[in-house]
Amino acid sequence: MNANIRIVQALLRHDLRAFVHKVFVALTLGQTYVRSWHIDAIIYQLERIRRGEIRRLIINMPPRSLKSITTSVAFPAFLLGHDPTRRVICVSYSGDLAKKHSNDFRAVLESDWYREIFPDTRIGLYKNTETEIELTARGFRLATSVGGTLTGRGGDTLIIDDPLKPDDACSESRRTGANRWFANTLLSRLDDKRTGAIVVVMQRVHLDDLTGYLLGQSDEWELLNLPAIAYADETIPIGSPEPQPKSRRSPFGTRTACNSRSDENGNWQ
Repeated sequence: MNANIRIVQALLRHDLRAFVHKVFVALTLGQTYVRSWHIDAIIYQLERIRRGEIRRLIINMPPRSLKSITTSVAFPAFLLGHDPTRRVICVSYSGDLAKKHSNDFRAVLESDWYREIFPDTRIGLYKNTETEIELTARGFRLATSVGGTLTGRGGDTLIIDDPLKPDDACSESRRTGANRWFANTLLSRLDDKRTGAIVVVMQRVHLDDLTGYLLGQSDEWELLNLPAIAYADETIPIGSPEPQPKSRRSPFGTRTACNSRSDENGNWQ
């Protein structure tokens, strides 16, 4: 094998930043990947989750910022590549979106380049559906939506990607329903609450959304807040000697979802 190929494979195997870049290129043909410090900040925190340094992580960021490819597709693939016995449950606000992320995840695992860098991570013969992909080592990625049934299922890593869509932000019943489903159903699916990990990545849509609910319930959560506009200087760790400040420049509005048009709402905060 060419020495350069071995170097690239080693980089993809050990560097989540490079792995996310590769996943983006593989899944979004014709689009250009532009590396940004906010991706480095997300990856730094996800790696802390993978290494067991933190157990509870909230990432708040605007839409269209690679949050789903990074956290719902690339991160589970990287996690299971290093440990194919991991049991990952991924949640989105809708069943269709959950299935899309699951299918993207499958496309990554079935690719030649992934099979070369993680030869022990293989999809098994018995569970390979739009919602569940089980590996030969008995690890899996299970997809569901908020409000979905998880009876009898458990995992060691829970990833919640946008539990509430912006159109539902003004509905108290939908906000409360999403928060209660997390507390009463999803949280109970964690195999071991002491060692299991939970990642919540979402756009802020209301003061009482899942982020607001969780931060009001406990101080155990690590919060990575990446608004489109920073109102004060802040240093954000990105896993390098040069932490990056938030940019103050943005073309987006900063209103909340319940008092403005949906295209100028709190998604960008």
